[in-house]
Amino acid sequence: MTAIDYLLLGHITADITPDGRKLGGTVSYAAPIANSFNHRVGVVTGAAACEPLLANLDENIRLSVRASKATTTFENIYPPNASRVQYIHALASPIEYDDVPVGWVNAPLVHLAPLVAEIAPEIVHKFADASVMVTPQGWLRKWDAEGKVSFKRWFDADVLSKVDIIVFSKHDVLAAPEMEYEFAGAVKHCLVTDGANGGIYYFDGVPTNFPPHLVEEVDPTGAGDVFASSLLSSLPLLDHNMHAAIRVAARLAAISVTHPGVYTFSPEEVEQAIRDARQEFL
Repeated sequence: MTAIDYLLLGHITADITPDGRKLGGTVSYAAPIANSFNHRVGVVTGAAACEPLLANLDENIRLSVRASKATTTFENIYPPNASRVQYIHALASPIEYDDVPVGWVNAPLVHLAPLVAEIAPEIVHKFADASVMVTPQGWLRKWDAEGKVSFKRWFDADVLSKVDIIVFSKHDVLAAPEMEYEFAGAVKHCLVTDGANGGIYYFDGVPTNFPPHLVEEVDPTGAGDVFASSLLSSLPLLDHNMHAAIRVAARLAAISVTHPGVYTFSPEEVEQAIRDARQEFL
């Protein structure tokens, strides 16, 4: 297959909603973002054979799909006056390094986006020459026999030593908030998002707060994925200045929540965000 710039590994999902099955999953939100930065994007995923939701991804995004008996399927239930309850109803096959097309293995930007532990953490050792970013949600989940999801503690110092950037939200580690500092001490660039409060960037364990872009929220779904993908996508365009890339990522994530569903950025929106960050930080 044709060489790519931005490699994404993770399951697409079928999300059960009142309006039917919807395309979801980190790769589904992140791939269009990387594509909007003019990166050549390759997605390695797993899904049921002939999964119709795959057709919702932009035709410019290259796909390598491990055919499975099912597509990973989530359902979110929001009881009155209670926290969200999440269920996993089906799982696609795990993704292995051998599923990555030969022409994609040397991609300079690699985004590992597990949702249901479908990627073994040790795969990071296969991308020694890339800038590797992890959004670790799927390594922080477990589920019971009925599919009900709960938090799982995960920390692997050997794996994390090979990760360049880790991005997660305060909510991801709500059950074990001390993990924020554990990750920050293990990964050179650790970013913790906190919705309308902005977030914290840890560089070698030293924290710096970054502000939010205040907007009127319509749909927050996927905002963290937009932030992470915008961050990694913009770094090569900003001389790898992390503060400038954070500014771009926060801006685009804010724009994304003002629209329902997966939002496709125009070239002008991306170019303006890059231009403004460059003027401020470079």
